[in-house]
Amino acid sequence: MKRMRDIAACDRPREKIAKKGARALSDHELIAAIIGHGTPDRDVFSLAKDIAGLFSSRDGDVSYNDLVGVPGIGQSRAAQILASLELARRYLRREEARTRIQCPADILQFVADLATKSQEHFVCITLNGANEVIEKRTITVGLLNHSLVHPREVFADAITDRAAAVICVHNHPSGSLEPSQQDLAITRQLKEAGEILGIRLLDHVIVARSGYTSLRERGSF
Repeated sequence: MKRMRDIAACDRPREKIAKKGARALSDHELIAAIIGHGTPDRDVFSLAKDIAGLFSSRDGDVSYNDLVGVPGIGQSRAAQILASLELARRYLRREEARTRIQCPADILQFVADLATKSQEHFVCITLNGANEVIEKRTITVGLLNHSLVHPREVFADAITDRAAAVICVHNHPSGSLEPSQQDLAITRQLKEAGEILGIRLLDHVIVARSGYTSLRERGSF
């Protein structure tokens, strides 16, 4: 039986994660990194290989009782393993649920309620490098048909999201789909600010009851 302190530092699971990343580890090494150490009778790698074998034989469908049935895996470690799995599943579902924006019409599902608003709302949608939606936020709410927005308000959260691009959307309560001079001016400002920050402005879309207008499709920027 080999204790963790007897293993070369470069071969210890947690040290390997720090140096090479989690993807460089085998299944049993990842499990060893989660449970941390062995028992007086079994080293961590022996325990980890048993658990990896259990997951393999059950196609990953392993219960709490299955885990506590493995010699050396008590309630605390079983909970650690299942918590790690559930966290991974939740984030995987979030990734799978992300919508890729391929054309202006794809944006409408995120802003369908804007068309009927009596005040002007300015919304920013952040996207990753694959043009998948990260988050949608309302930046400002104006009075009647007038809303002022500053680039710093648009890009502050985009930076936090580590976004590769943004799409801006606002509504015209008047029903007109024609961009105003102010709309065109703020679009140019956002495009220029995004170029400095390395976050592209993919589009600025105007929505109303009668439909939508994409300023990029119009060639307005």
